[in-house]
Amino acid sequence: MGCEIHTIVDINTDNMELKSMDTVEMPIFGSTLKLMKFWSYLFVHNWRRYVAMAPYIIINCTQYVDIYLSTESLDFIIRNVYLAVLFTNTVVRGVLLCVQRFSYERFINVLKSFYIELLQSDDPTINLLVEETTRLSVFISRINLLMGCCTCIGFVTYPIFGSERVLPYGMYLPTIDEYKYASPYYEIFFVIQAIMAPMGCCMYIPYTNMVVTFTLFAILMCRVLQHKLRSLEKLKIEQVRGEIIWCIKYQLKLSGFVDAMNALNTHLHLVEFLCFGAMLCVLLFSLIIAQTIAQTVIVIAYMVMIFANSVVLYYVANELYFQSFDIAIAAYESNWMDFDVDTQKTLKFLIMRSQKPLAILVGGTYPMNLKMLQSLLNAIYSFFTLLRRVYG
Repeated sequence: MGCEIHTIVDINTDNMELKSMDTVEMPIFGSTLKLMKFWSYLFVHNWRRYVAMAPYIIINCTQYVDIYLSTESLDFIIRNVYLAVLFTNTVVRGVLLCVQRFSYERFINVLKSFYIELLQSDDPTINLLVEETTRLSVFISRINLLMGCCTCIGFVTYPIFGSERVLPYGMYLPTIDEYKYASPYYEIFFVIQAIMAPMGCCMYIPYTNMVVTFTLFAILMCRVLQHKLRSLEKLKIEQVRGEIIWCIKYQLKLSGFVDAMNALNTHLHLVEFLCFGAMLCVLLFSLIIAQTIAQTVIVIAYMVMIFANSVVLYYVANELYFQSFDIAIAAYESNWMDFDVDTQKTLKFLIMRSQKPLAILVGGTYPMNLKMLQSLLNAIYSFFTLLRRVYG
């Protein structure tokens, strides 16, 4: 009796700890939300967001002026175009987070409630699924942060291996010749831009990690539903209909979760779809006009970072598409022929709902999947081939 009371107390204590868990401390997000909170993009509002964003907005505006007025060699102009597009993408992410901060925070709190619900499950299979998803999400976030840090190093070191004196990021400064050898302007702006590199990384990479975590959690919900449906044969006949009704309600939660995710991110996905195409095409062109082996290595590092970030997004979105469709397959593979007619009709309703797969949308219209990525890569290569012929 004493052991039972002790166990109940432990369970209640665990539940209280889960409910009181700080949102930014959710294991599935790793360090993503902590970085966003530190720079005050989410959960807090202070001076840090302005310190991070203001320099990038100013430099991004001057980048396009510098490209228009540039007299530098073609390889540096091409690289500045890539950096200008990357900075634009980064600024758009930061502005979107600030403008829609409360919407993102509400969505993350909804995810937190669903996450805690799964953590409190007594089903060991569900616990294993949660653990696998958490581990995968943290791994992806760490890899993305590592590649982001390597790219920042590339930004700063690329000009060192060039044949001309240039800054890491091209910028237009009226009345100031930052490349003049007799003045300290070059060194001053070089140090400022080197300091800005990790700040931009903290604005760009955590957003990607956050969207990937959102999608991975939606996949987790799909897998939980599949497990529940495949386990119907283990239940008593009188319990089956109630379990199917629970699955229908959970599927409605899942559908609403994906719809809310699309409402937050779909237009940004369209911007990033266009930016990714432009940046990858520019980097391919930079690869053939690089002057030194070191510059070639750095350009390849840029390509790996941009490509890996996008591939991860498209892969998990593609996985969500098929995992949501597999809910219907899992329902059909149950022992439905042993159920009574009313229960079969309820299960049929679930199957009919699951035959329309859930999708992350680009621009509110096109599903994000590997097929779409393949079409984009084909278009990029065709345009790159055209540029190479013109340049050659």
